[in-house]
Amino acid sequence: METMLTAAAQEVMDRLYADDKRQRAAGLPSSERTRNIDYQSGRYLNLHLRMTRPRLSLEIGSSNGLSTIWLAAAAATFQGYIVGTEILTERAAQANDNLAAAKLADWATVRAGAAAESLADLTPESVNFVFIDAEKEDYSRHLECVLPLLAAGATIIADNVISHDCTAYQAYVRSLPGAESITLPLERGLELTCFPAAPVLR
Repeated sequence: METMLTAAAQEVMDRLYADDKRQRAAGLPSSERTRNIDYQSGRYLNLHLRMTRPRLSLEIGSSNGLSTIWLAAAAATFQGYIVGTEILTERAAQANDNLAAAKLADWATVRAGAAAESLADLTPESVNFVFIDAEKEDYSRHLECVLPLLAAGATIIADNVISHDCTAYQAYVRSLPGAESITLPLERGLELTCFPAAPVLR
């Protein structure tokens, strides 16, 4: 099976990708679009989680939950859990509705509000994976927010590092002691970073 998606998850995903395509075709400004992850990048996220089997994963910038479905579908295969964040309350509600429709609400939830506040209750060094897909100028700030939460062996993937100017984020993450980072030229570009040990905070 190509993506390990259930029929319910595939049905919701097809609907969301069709909506995203219509928004782009209509020429809506990016501020009004859901700006969902590309399909092959979503497949990569799903495969990455199935390979690494993180117990607790974070998503910063969940939008309406399409990328969350990719992550949760993987987490469901090994009893992992996804905590997403979305600054727009209406979008967060849509994301949770879509997770429920995809029958993945047991494996993920999306919290409304700024990431720093949404994740304040998490235990240091408890997070094994982070996906960042928010406003690009905020990537470095989001990274600072999650660094204390990362466990040894944690990985971070940031989207759109080729299609957008994410050089500040890339320089920052590559400057961190012990971090190993590489740009993957898949669709709009993914920055994959691994922390073999828990990050050393400055």
